[in-house]
Amino acid sequence: MRFTFLGTGTSGGVPALGCHCAVCESTDPHDKRLRTAGLLETEDTRILIDCGPDIRQQLMPMEFNQIDGVLLTHVHYDHVAGIDDLRPFCVYGPIGIYADQHTGDRLHQSMPYCFGDHLYPGVPLLDLKTIEPHHPIMVGHVEVMPIQVMHALLPILGFRIGKMAYITDMRTINDTELPYLEGVETLVVNALRFKPLHYSHMTVDEAIAFSRKIGVRHTYLVHMSHDVGLHKVVNNEILPEGFELAYDGLQIDV
Repeated sequence: MRFTFLGTGTSGGVPALGCHCAVCESTDPHDKRLRTAGLLETEDTRILIDCGPDIRQQLMPMEFNQIDGVLLTHVHYDHVAGIDDLRPFCVYGPIGIYADQHTGDRLHQSMPYCFGDHLYPGVPLLDLKTIEPHHPIMVGHVEVMPIQVMHALLPILGFRIGKMAYITDMRTINDTELPYLEGVETLVVNALRFKPLHYSHMTVDEAIAFSRKIGVRHTYLVHMSHDVGLHKVVNNEILPEGFELAYDGLQIDV
């Protein structure tokens, strides 16, 4: 499987509007971070993970081909606002949108024109499917195991796919979820910044501790703000072996 980091930034993206810090004024493309999303591809299946407001720009460089499903972690704007931009892919048929009940209910409220029995011509064709933690699903030919993490007080979804786990916007995780992560070798996980602590996101140090707790070989950090620091400095001088800041466009085989 190949995984492409379509975006690695937090809800506001990097550079941040109106900011003149070293990261926001950096000319290194690794410091430009669109909203966090990813694309998982096998020989016959393509799965989009989250679909934020930058998704059109993020998918433009990718091969135009069928999307077999979209896994949504939760309903916050930076993870779902680009769903309407999937319309061109509907030439291949309806797109499966996999979300928990909370997210699905709120999509009906925020994008009512995309769901219902009488859709007007031109709207995206979406097949909304409700999923639950610990109940595996098949998307194309790929098995996905949803797990539950906490985004402050909001339960949201992470995903175990083979020996890879994708978790974003996590603040805490219950120990009862850890057996579902046994054997994970590649972890994609959120790390907002180094300090101070945040009420709904992990810091870099917390992400490192979590990765070590589940025994992951390699960890890629995402959902980063400009406060995380310069990509080159953090990766080369600060992070321990086995950890790195991901960057937009990075592709890995898992």
